Amino acid sequence: MIDTPPATKRRGLPLGSQLLRRKPLGQMLNEAGTGADGSSGGPRLRRSLGVWQLTMISVGATLGTGIFVVLGASVPLAGPAIWISFLVAGFAALLSAISYAEMAGAVPVSGSSYSYTYATMGEGIAWICGWCLVLEYAVSVAAVAVGSAEYVNEMLQTFGLALPAAIAAPPGAEGGLLNLPAVAVVVLAMILLVRGAKESAWVNTVMVVIKIAVLLMFIAIAFTAFRASHFETLMPMGVAGMSAAASRLFFSYIGFDAASTAGEEAKNPQRDLPRAIIASMVIITGIYILVAVAAIGAREWTWFDGTEAALVQILQELTGNPWMALVFAVGAVVAIASIVLTVLYGQTRILMSMSRDGLVPKVFGRVSPRTGTPVAGTLIVGSAVALTAGLVPLGELADATSIGTLFAFALVNLSVIYLRRSRPNLPRTFRVPFYPLTPILGTVMCIYLMANLGSSTWWVFAAWMLVGAAAYFGYGRHHSRVAQLSRNDYEYLSAQDPAAEPAPSAAGR
Repeated sequence: MIDTPPATKRRGLPLGSQLLRRKPLGQMLNEAGTGADGSSGGPRLRRSLGVWQLTMISVGATLGTGIFVVLGASVPLAGPAIWISFLVAGFAALLSAISYAEMAGAVPVSGSSYSYTYATMGEGIAWICGWCLVLEYAVSVAAVAVGSAEYVNEMLQTFGLALPAAIAAPPGAEGGLLNLPAVAVVVLAMILLVRGAKESAWVNTVMVVIKIAVLLMFIAIAFTAFRASHFETLMPMGVAGMSAAASRLFFSYIGFDAASTAGEEAKNPQRDLPRAIIASMVIITGIYILVAVAAIGAREWTWFDGTEAALVQILQELTGNPWMALVFAVGAVVAIASIVLTVLYGQTRILMSMSRDGLVPKVFGRVSPRTGTPVAGTLIVGSAVALTAGLVPLGELADATSIGTLFAFALVNLSVIYLRRSRPNLPRTFRVPFYPLTPILGTVMCIYLMANLGSSTWWVFAAWMLVGAAAYFGYGRHHSRVAQLSRNDYEYLSAQDPAAEPAPSAAGR
């Protein structure tokens, strides 16, 4: 039984000590209701998700982003080697996904890489990681939602209609004032998430099945016009172009870690989270590569430059049937809605975990006893994301999201190494194969892809980190619950940590 003694508040803990203070894993598990006592200090998230729903959350948050939204902008960078770019980005993501699988089985709580780094590297790194996740989740939702206007227009064009530019594009685009379809998609996802995780997971599963079926339909039709000659000059922009495209397309794999934010809503998180993460990566990478090969086989790579909603246009040109394009456009809108729903879900759970630790305001951690969801946090985040989606262009968002994600993924790879060395006796339901090579390669790949991002993206990232530092020193440092524990309380909780070295008398258990 893990009992949490009342914290003795200690203002003025030295900065260096506070930044390095780790959150005891036993305390994390107890707060999540997965500890030995399973006690509850208030309304908790409801455990209603099995391995199928978790896999669909991961697939739903990932599949479609690069294909439906970013493909047209990435092909001019890599040329016919775009499928290699997908493979490189997918390999980099898989290395990190394997590390996520181990950490999700060892630390089965909400918070994803934020919680993993808090348990291993201390509050300072955890804050940086959490701040990166805010960038990753919230901004990626907005970035994906931005692309919905293109496909809504493709749907309307079947009937000879189109949205006015003023409500179909953000400021800065020709005639644009507000991307209304993007706002609408985010608001609908926000409303659904407020109702409950089980209901959201069911709707997401239906949407994932629809978008997989639509992508398979595209592959089948595009291969009827396949021309091997389109691949004769495989890398017209050189390896540098392929690498630049891979860095941008890494954005397409953002989302597989959404399943790890469901640690407190999974029925059996230690067993099911690793399975869901690995299964989703296999599904996603396979479909991405098939779609990329089919698209280049059907059209020369130069055709994609400046082309919006490229896959819909390919279908319409190949079949000459506007209704076929309508079906695909509907599938694309469903795919975008699925991504928005699941990634927004992950964002609210990240902020809930940070709020529980006192690093962000308490409002983000309030769980409704009626719905079992963080209603207030969902409404706040959803509203902010809706405004961003309606007012900010896609390209700037996508690159900014990639750098924050890569940084967080690198930290998770390092967390695996740290936890293996410092706490070898921690029970693990999944172990990274070829340790330590796999997490080392995962870290190197993340750094490599970050280095290929443009200087403007790095400036945005630096500015975001400065804002994060101001937020931490202005609020988090003074409200941190772990920092407020007295030395005796902290040592007591650490002794209850299942990751700690066992006493000699318990060695044979």
